[in-house]
Amino acid sequence: MKLLTLALALIVLAMIAKTYLFSFRFQSPEDYADKGPQFILTKHLSGEILSEGVIFGPTGKMANSFTARMVGEWDGDTGTLSEEFTYSNGVTQSRKWFMTLGPGNTFTATADDLAGEATGIVSGSTVQLTYEIILPESAGGHRLQATDWLYLTADGVIMNKSEMRKFGLKVAELVATMRPAS
Repeated sequence: MKLLTLALALIVLAMIAKTYLFSFRFQSPEDYADKGPQFILTKHLSGEILSEGVIFGPTGKMANSFTARMVGEWDGDTGTLSEEFTYSNGVTQSRKWFMTLGPGNTFTATADDLAGEATGIVSGSTVQLTYEIILPESAGGHRLQATDWLYLTADGVIMNKSEMRKFGLKVAELVATMRPAS
């Protein structure tokens, strides 16, 4: 009986370690500091950008897919990223990010559907952005903690992976590509 209890305890510890030590949410910008190509916000989030992605719900099944047209514009240390989404369920959505470069490789951003300010850091070929998003009333009006990671590939395509959590539990995940329109 003691051996069975020990085996079960080891299995539970291994599952906890995997969840909390070897998962998406525990990567850090420092993990990518020496990786290239270098992500430059004013370059890679500028001009017309096309995006395609999928959203997974809390069960891990695809809940929706989307296409988006984005336009990034910069004036010195401030910029905007206008987004026009069309979802597979027919819903459309507009969002405009207002970004401000900060000291070092940091930046902040705001948008109408955020509670407060998003904080970001650029490191090597990546961008990490954390914020609280407020879903539209048609989606329940929930406030979710979001973590976005943008990964710049060698050919200039950006891979975006995001997790949204409520009370610490993952309730949605987004995976998308972003590429220059021309």
